[in-house]
Amino acid sequence: MYILGIETSCDETAAAVVKDGRQVLSNVVASQVEEHKLYGGVVPEIASRRHSEVISQVVQSALSESGVALSEIDAIAVTYAPGLIGALLVGVNFAKGLAMSAEKPLIPVHHLRGHIASNYISHQELKPPFLCLVVSGGHSHIIQVEDYTKLTVIGKTRDDAAGEAFDKAARCMGMSYPGGVEMDKIAEDGDENAFRFPRPKVDGAPLDFSFSGLKTSVINLMHKASQKNENLPIPDLAASYRKAVVEYLTDHFMLAAKMTSSSKLVVAGGVSANRLLRRNLQVLTEQSGKKLYVPELKYCGDNAAMIASQGYYEFLEGNIASMNLNACAQRDISL
Repeated sequence: MYILGIETSCDETAAAVVKDGRQVLSNVVASQVEEHKLYGGVVPEIASRRHSEVISQVVQSALSESGVALSEIDAIAVTYAPGLIGALLVGVNFAKGLAMSAEKPLIPVHHLRGHIASNYISHQELKPPFLCLVVSGGHSHIIQVEDYTKLTVIGKTRDDAAGEAFDKAARCMGMSYPGGVEMDKIAEDGDENAFRFPRPKVDGAPLDFSFSGLKTSVINLMHKASQKNENLPIPDLAASYRKAVVEYLTDHFMLAAKMTSSSKLVVAGGVSANRLLRRNLQVLTEQSGKKLYVPELKYCGDNAAMIASQGYYEFLEGNIASMNLNACAQRDISL
């Protein structure tokens, strides 16, 4: 079964063709990073405009590279939530028009479900049930994946996401967008024990996160140093901050694994590319006798192959959208 996936939730215009949910035949991504770097972050209006300009070409390229004609496609999957509403609308409306004209079923895919599905591509043997940590620029969730389309959130951030905490702290340190990626590189040469940052707790919710205080602590530290005309060692600061965020994530994830008796642990989302997160989880899972799954680096960020992969399982479940499908900026992953 061939699924054409379309992804436009933020600043990547992507299309892909995936066979039977696991075999990637094409995966085309048009990135806007260099343009948004000028502004220090994603400008929603610019993102949606660029999606509109290139989406047709990107989809055509995905079909061409796959060697599968549109007439051979069994269904069209598209990210409908969550994300930047203007960006989502471009992908959803294009997919609706294409599905209608080609007389193909339209499959609505939740963006975070797509990130989880990136592991189905990287690990052919992976099947639910498992426990998943989804960490990205806008999301930090611990999710019990009971089946391909049955998921339950058991922990989530109460404010900022891990990726946002990385990006904003990195910007304060003078790093260019995307800051989290730059910080990860610079931190490799720093002393992670040079500075100590808090690990916030959420009362009554041991699996929930709160990154706002952690982010504020590093910003306050830099402001105080600036007022005293002191120069802080950026590699050490980056390494210490990265350690705090990663340990915060891994402590919660391993606690969740213990509470749910999960033996298969999965990581997904843009932050799953973080070097320290991957290293630490590998050690922790080996020590506890659990199996760790992380996506290949090329599937950590936003892409359409993951959307097509999840779309395959949504299609098998009968999750077909009507032409009334609309984009949604916020949407629970379990719905």
